[in-house]
Amino acid sequence: MKKLWLFILFVPLLFSCSDNNRSNNNPYIPNYRISLQLNVNLPAYNNLMYPSTPVFVADHGAKGVIVMMTGPGTYTAFDAACPNQTLNSCTAMKIDGINAVCSCDKSSYSLFTGLGYKNEEYPMKQYRVEANGNLINVYN
Repeated sequence: MKKLWLFILFVPLLFSCSDNNRSNNNPYIPNYRISLQLNVNLPAYNNLMYPSTPVFVADHGAKGVIVMMTGPGTYTAFDAACPNQTLNSCTAMKIDGINAVCSCDKSSYSLFTGLGYKNEEYPMKQYRVEANGNLINVYN
């Protein structure tokens, strides 16, 4: 009987927890569907074979996608739209080493975490990444 009561108390608690991940609820960047496959053997994506060398991929997401290898077999991918500006007010973020810089307010974001260096309200919009051999799949 005690197990039943514990279960009854635990289930509502489990469902009441929510993911308040602000990167998914950014009012400035729409949730565009993205399914991108990059082959690191191609010259355009060859830098993705080396850590800390980001690559910009245009025509995907809101303003393009920035993909970077963070370690052996691990990658990050972020939308290149400035996360704290309206979509039409800024061009795509520019890569500056291991950071992305917004063209509007010159705010800088880490390509390892997507977080800004000045406690900006929203981090960069992150996409899921899966590496499979020479192919890197970016999706949401």
